[in-house]
Amino acid sequence: MKQANGTLVVRNGQLVDGNGNPPINDGCLVARDGVISFAGPASTAPTIPPDAVVVDALGGTIMPGLVEAHFHPTYFNVAALEDLDIKYPVEYVTLLAACNARLALECGYTAARSGGSLFNIDVWLKKALEADLLPGPRLASSGREICGVGGLMDWNPDFRKIGMEGLVLLVNGANEARAAVRRLVKDGVEWVKTYPTGDAAAPDVNDHHTLCMTFDEMHAVVQTAHNHGLKVTGHCRATEGIKNALRAGYDAIEHGTFMDDEALDLLLERDVPVVPALYFEQASVERGPEFGLPPAVIDGHQETLEGGAESARRILAAGGRLGMGGDYGFAWNPHGDYAKELAFFVDYVGLDPLVVLKCATRTGAEIMGRGDEFGTLELGKLADVLVVAGDVVKQIDLLQDRSRFVAVIQGGVIKAGQMAGPSA
Repeated sequence: MKQANGTLVVRNGQLVDGNGNPPINDGCLVARDGVISFAGPASTAPTIPPDAVVVDALGGTIMPGLVEAHFHPTYFNVAALEDLDIKYPVEYVTLLAACNARLALECGYTAARSGGSLFNIDVWLKKALEADLLPGPRLASSGREICGVGGLMDWNPDFRKIGMEGLVLLVNGANEARAAVRRLVKDGVEWVKTYPTGDAAAPDVNDHHTLCMTFDEMHAVVQTAHNHGLKVTGHCRATEGIKNALRAGYDAIEHGTFMDDEALDLLLERDVPVVPALYFEQASVERGPEFGLPPAVIDGHQETLEGGAESARRILAAGGRLGMGGDYGFAWNPHGDYAKELAFFVDYVGLDPLVVLKCATRTGAEIMGRGDEFGTLELGKLADVLVVAGDVVKQIDLLQDRSRFVAVIQGGVIKAGQMAGPSA
């Protein structure tokens, strides 16, 4: 992605640095050629050149661009998991992914880590984004996911003979797991996403307490991925599945729903981040019935919601790390609602807003492996900045209102918001 030339100044607002520190009143940010050269009190800011681009924060909030740490660009607000692999051809799904990328940027998300993508579209989407062919977040790709035969993502009956090739690579044993990773290596992914456990979304196949991959399969995935410089994550709800993933050497955990003391100790020992993706559960409970989710599934989501919230609180209290990302792309949890995850963690889970903002910026960048490049407003980092009219710390739900966005800035370039041009 191209960076700006010249000087950009953002002033007249409180500055939230993304490190969890208290806001700096009357803050100021200066970026030169797309890189932050100053972030602090306006009283100590350097002299501003007359040709600088100046953004007035309108007394609101100057903060890092948000990071969506569990992004499904090719999920198209489906009402059933099965719709993902049979509803639309790859050409149309590619267009939908481009639209979702643009929407994420307009929602203040300047970076995102894919949590799985049909047809490896996210690999090519990233190339297009980096070439400035279309607007969207800085992206880490994961391509097709890996699932054990008969697991959560293996729903097509064998007699149909259509497989699951567009969505997942199905494996049965360690050798097949290694082969699946090698295929992803060839395709150019950065993260390998797996399904070690089940989910309340498919209780008749395997519920969220069920294991869907063996430890040998998981270990084979990690060995092969790490050999090729890739990272591994997994959909882990069941307690034993979480522990298997941590023992196998996973680099991140998605959900981490039912975590006992042993699992927490393993997590902290290796400082593995967790992306709980919990607003999805609340949305499933509240809106699922109108889309036909049966009572047993709703009950499962309620159990997942409560267990996941408790695990999230325990992880942070013990010094662990959480990223913010919400499994968006379902009818009851659509793209564009990303910031509802942040308000949920304040209002339902009970976290401090500054902690949630740190999770949604700094930790998200760390999960992407790019914490030294963006995620906080600090000297030398890319000027990925979100400017919001209003006090986000006191009203975190302001992040759900795009009309309050003064500017969404990526590499010092204003990409969206009130100050963006009509072609942005």
